[in-house]
Amino acid sequence: MTSSPEEIEFRHDVTVELVRSSASDADVIFAARVSTVGEQSLADVDADPERSVGLINYLMRDRHGSPFEHNSLTFFVQAPIFVWREHMRHRIASYNEESGRYRELRPVFYVPAADRNVVQVGKPGAYEFLPGSSEQQRLIDESMKSACTQAYVAYQEMLDAGVAREVARMVLPVSIYSSAYVTMNARSLMNFLSLRMKAEGSTFPSYPQREIEMVAERYEQEWARLMPLTHAAFVANGRVAP
Repeated sequence: MTSSPEEIEFRHDVTVELVRSSASDADVIFAARVSTVGEQSLADVDADPERSVGLINYLMRDRHGSPFEHNSLTFFVQAPIFVWREHMRHRIASYNEESGRYRELRPVFYVPAADRNVVQVGKPGAYEFLPGSSEQQRLIDESMKSACTQAYVAYQEMLDAGVAREVARMVLPVSIYSSAYVTMNARSLMNFLSLRMKAEGSTFPSYPQREIEMVAERYEQEWARLMPLTHAAFVANGRVAP
């Protein structure tokens, strides 16, 4: 049955949920100490990380990265497809995404919030984004909603006519939401954050698209809660992935 415009949902946010994790500052300590004490480092599996702040900071500062890999965080993320195109360029994570070949995609689309900067000024590599006028914001909102609605109605009409899902989905815009599980370790996450967050104190400033930065902000919030000492060392050392 074809969806009516009233059934189509427009969002201006992303969903990021930590669904499982095995990640603590102690994971860094026992992994690092095996290089000097061998099997005796097993005694540090439940170490008090507060006593090893200096070790964590040293590893981060001198970019000894492998001790930060012995942990795992799995997130459930809902974001528009244009965000996933950028996210999946990071080949340091494991992904399992919903499939438009095997399920009918839900009519949920992204439209920028009114406070989203929408005017691009400057040269490649040095762009600045500024707020738009009320007329520009109105045009964005009305045009996107109209185009998404028309596209989804066409999608449903093709499905109702017996067209395969993998063919009918071709009419849908990249603003439609998709969902996936994303699993990575702290070292991979730091690499992601270093590129997808604009943060003061970064040794190498980054200028990400706002929508993927929204995902990164949620990742960092959860990771900082699980591994506060590692996160603090990451920030103190210029947000450079080891």
